[in-house]
Amino acid sequence: MTADPFRGRRNLEGADLHDADLEEADLEGANLQDADLRSANLRHANLRRANLSNANLTEADLGNADLAGADLSSAILVGAQLDKACLREANLEGADLSVADMFQAKLDGVRLKDSHLEHASFQGTDLRGIQLAGRDLRGVNFKEANLRGANLKRAVLAGAKLHGAELQGANLRGADLSGAVLCGTELQDADLQGADFRDADLAGANLQGVNLEGALNLTSRQLKEARFPPESR
Repeated sequence: MTADPFRGRRNLEGADLHDADLEEADLEGANLQDADLRSANLRHANLRRANLSNANLTEADLGNADLAGADLSSAILVGAQLDKACLREANLEGADLSVADMFQAKLDGVRLKDSHLEHASFQGTDLRGIQLAGRDLRGVNFKEANLRGANLKRAVLAGAKLHGAELQGANLRGADLSGAVLCGTELQDADLQGADFRDADLAGANLQGVNLEGALNLTSRQLKEARFPPESR
């Protein structure tokens, strides 16, 4: 087995590591602030509690990496692969995650304030109770994600992919759902008061107990294609 050349090196601030092969590297607690990690291979890397603030991770591969407690504030993660990565308690405030792939990533306690999430993918990810009120989530892929109890009040979800997602009890009051795909979405008891449904696809969506008061651009055709199962006794 090849020795890890970065093991024990903790100060890599501003390092040029673009295209570097760091698969399974042990960088726990390392200082990678302002580092250039564009297109780097960091699959299965140990980056627990690492400082990656302001780092450039554009199109980096962080699949299955351990980033628990890491500081990724203001980092650039455009198009990065974060599939099944552990981001528990990580700081992603101000980070650019547009077009990033976070398929089944572990996001418990993650901080996303002021982060850019447009067209990112959270497919199959557990996002229960996440706070994304007022956020720009255009084109985001939430397919089969668990968004039970999520706060998406006034969020811009135009063109978002929400088919098969679990949104039971979610707050979508005033949300922009224009052009969103909600096929088979579970929306039981969600608050959709004042939401905009222009050109949204509601085929097979479960609207049991949903609050649709003041909903905008909601057509009879959309309602006919949705499901209203009888309430269980």
